[in-house]
Amino acid sequence: MEQLKAKAEHLADNVKEYIETYIKLSTVKITDKASGFAAVSIMGILVCFFTLCTLLFLGIGASMWLGEVIGNIKAGYFIVGGFYFLILVILIISRDSFLFPIVRNFVIKKVYE
Repeated sequence: MEQLKAKAEHLADNVKEYIETYIKLSTVKITDKASGFAAVSIMGILVCFFTLCTLLFLGIGASMWLGEVIGNIKAGYFIVGGFYFLILVILIISRDSFLFPIVRNFVIKKVYE
């Protein structure tokens, strides 16, 4: 009877250690996922920022160049603005079939990585 009681206590200790180890492992996994998500988010924000700066300066340069070519600086700005507006409309129209699947697949891939 004493052996059975000792084995039961030993089993209870093992189960307790298993649960504590599982909790620690889960914490490490969650921390790893969160740090990966944070790194990807920060990198995405930086890439978006520098892309927007690049597009801004390229747009200004193209507007000024086009304005000089056609002889009207204001018209150059309106033409480049219209080009950007056309791209925006295309993105809005195709967001369900093009943009959302790309973002969704990227997020799912990062979560299950």
